[in-house]
Amino acid sequence: MQIDAFIRYLIAKRTVDDRALNRVVWSQLVDAVRAQQRRLLRPLRALEVGAGVGAMVERVLEWRLFDPDADGVEYTLLDGEPALLAVAQERLSEPPAWLRLAYAPINVFEYVEQRAKYPTAPRYDLLLAHAFLDLLDLSTALPLLRSLLTDDGLFYFTINFDGATLLEPTIDPAFDAAVEAAYHRTMDERIIDGRPSGDSRTGRHLFTQLPNAGFEIRSAGASDWVVYGVNGKYPAEEAHFLHAIVDTMHAALSNDPTLDPSRFEAWIAQRRAQIERGELVYIAHQLDFFGVVTSTPTPRRLASPGFRTT
Repeated sequence: MQIDAFIRYLIAKRTVDDRALNRVVWSQLVDAVRAQQRRLLRPLRALEVGAGVGAMVERVLEWRLFDPDADGVEYTLLDGEPALLAVAQERLSEPPAWLRLAYAPINVFEYVEQRAKYPTAPRYDLLLAHAFLDLLDLSTALPLLRSLLTDDGLFYFTINFDGATLLEPTIDPAFDAAVEAAYHRTMDERIIDGRPSGDSRTGRHLFTQLPNAGFEIRSAGASDWVVYGVNGKYPAEEAHFLHAIVDTMHAALSNDPTLDPSRFEAWIAQRRAQIERGELVYIAHQLDFFGVVTSTPTPRRLASPGFRTT
């Protein structure tokens, strides 16, 4: 996806994410963050990895995550794509006086490597990752992320994909299932910069991988994307969001040897037409997690033979 199209997609999915985020997990995060602010004798330090165009900052302000009467918040937005952070800076040009924003146009692996050269660099009290961990190899990424947090730091990891992409109405049950399986396989086999990058069942695997890396889960719950039209129309920019999802599937699977090319092209055309008529229903199963880091990892063995972990 070209950068301009990706920016528009990120903006369009804001309302989809707002509906999806698990409010029980969110409420427990709010309580913990505000208690943490009361304990600190300095501004709370927050880091968001994969911050994109700043939608999460807008959300935490609108949903009142932080206590504005505490000692302030220093919030760093980290993203490897500078063009996204440029949009974020424009959208967040007038933060409240108690919120200090910083921007780090660098990918998370390079950021950790750079900070390792400065052992006295302060660590963060809160780490956020929204719709991001399912793009990484968890066994590599989670220990690095743990190193960025204080020993009583909090984490909020949201919209972690978990193995279900549902499109209704059905076109052909068998072919629909084949497309879904092929699409998930592209996530499992994805390599970026020579690293395994993603997992179609990241959500469920985090129940094992987080404790293994020193993250104690305090709350978890579903955060499914559910997009549907009412009277032939989608809310806000969600028709564009759906077109972006179908376009992503098209780009990922155009050369897939398991799918008949002409049949797949017809399938994509039908899905696009369903969006134009306001008929397509899209559901993606995802999970949110909130918790606190532990002083030492606590390995757990939840996997059974044949259960793939990353």
